[in-house]
Amino acid sequence: MSYLDTTHDVYKEAALSPDIGLCCTTNPIWELPGLKIPKIMQEMNYGCGSTVHARDLTNNPKILYVGVGGGMELLQFAYFSRQKNGVIGVDVVDEMLEASKENFIEAEQQNPWFDKEFVSLKKGDALNLPLEDNSIDVAAQNCLFNIFKVEELKKAISEMYRVLKPHGKLVMSDPTCEQPMNQSLREDDRLRALCLSGSIPIADYVKMLTDAGFGTIEIRARKPYRILDPLHYNTKELIYIESIEVAAIKDPMPADGPCVFTGKAAIFHGKEDYLDDKAGHVLLKNQPLAICDKTANALSNLNRNDIYISESTFHYDGGGCC
Repeated sequence: MSYLDTTHDVYKEAALSPDIGLCCTTNPIWELPGLKIPKIMQEMNYGCGSTVHARDLTNNPKILYVGVGGGMELLQFAYFSRQKNGVIGVDVVDEMLEASKENFIEAEQQNPWFDKEFVSLKKGDALNLPLEDNSIDVAAQNCLFNIFKVEELKKAISEMYRVLKPHGKLVMSDPTCEQPMNQSLREDDRLRALCLSGSIPIADYVKMLTDAGFGTIEIRARKPYRILDPLHYNTKELIYIESIEVAAIKDPMPADGPCVFTGKAAIFHGKEDYLDDKAGHVLLKNQPLAICDKTANALSNLNRNDIYISESTFHYDGGGCC
């Protein structure tokens, strides 16, 4: 049995018997005006963050969500879409698709605006998406890609890239880990399925995305997730796992490399009212400007003592320049 078979079985059981806290965080379930999320959907929230952001969902986008869980984020996406088949949910586990379908019946009862035809559920897997090229505006996955080993992860990312339209967004939440893990943990198929032993460093995660062709990366949040400790796991040292929320945008790749926003800002504090670096960046006096890491390096290389560049906050919320 492969680790993918183990993962299938874990989530088949989680569909048949909801496992509260299986791999989710203690993030609050945010509800919007007129949106009621059924309790069963909350119990089957098997994500590690949120992939639903209003700023990504303007102009009636076509939305893809891979790994449907109990349907909670599909419902949240449908709140913004509100069109027949506006949201497509793909899952390889029949039982999870059926559970999500049943949960939508309850969602209809609690939400007068919702029609279950807003969501189209499809059998398929992340490595072979049942969708045409360049057909999706916003694609999302929550706590799924970290399960994959390197080759499968590359394939899953390339599939998302394939189905996205130009300038489309891949919005994700996944566990990451900056510490090395021993091979015993890495090869434990159940721990991998539970989103515990497949986590990779943020830099490696970002490189996977840019290698696939995504020209812009936004790291929107970074939070505590789990601990692997010697008392409960096969490790000699305590391992700290975080979860991050990331958007990868199918922008053309800049000639000088991708624009990766990790929450850095530049503040000009010189004698003039503003600074123009003659490379497309204008900094107003004492006004923070969000910048990508590439621009942070370029400004730092100016060797000026009147530009302050912050450390990465790993909380980028739009704006600024690259």
